[in-house]
Amino acid sequence: MCHQTHTIAKNCHGQLSYCEGCQMYRLTFNNICIELNEEELDSFQKFLRAIDVDYWETKYERTAMTRKIPIQTVQHNLTIMLNKQELQALKDLVLQNTKKPFSKLSVPDIDYLFFLN
Repeated sequence: MCHQTHTIAKNCHGQLSYCEGCQMYRLTFNNICIELNEEELDSFQKFLRAIDVDYWETKYERTAMTRKIPIQTVQHNLTIMLNKQELQALKDLVLQNTKKPFSKLSVPDIDYLFFLN
C-alpha cells in the first residue's frame, strides 16, 4: 500500500487520489476501484465529457432500468450502468470539480436530512 497518497477530489460517492510513489491515480466510486496513469486519466476525462446523457436516456426510456447510461469497459461483457446523478458525481470526481478535501463546507454542502423533535 502506498503511503504517498493524497486526495484530489471527494464526494459522497467516492474519491480521486494520487500516489506520488507509483505515479498512479486511484478512483474509488461506489463499489468500483480503478487505477489510472496520467494518460489513462486524460482519456477517461475526455470520454466522460463526450457522453450524451439525453441520447442514452431516450434510448432506454421504455425500459424498467433506473440506470440508463452505459460506460463500456475493456472487458467486452462488463458494462457499468449509471443514472444521471451518478454520472454527474463521477464527472465531478474525475474532472476534479468537487470541494477540495479538508476545505471548509457551507451548510448546503452537507447532504443530510435533519429533523427537529
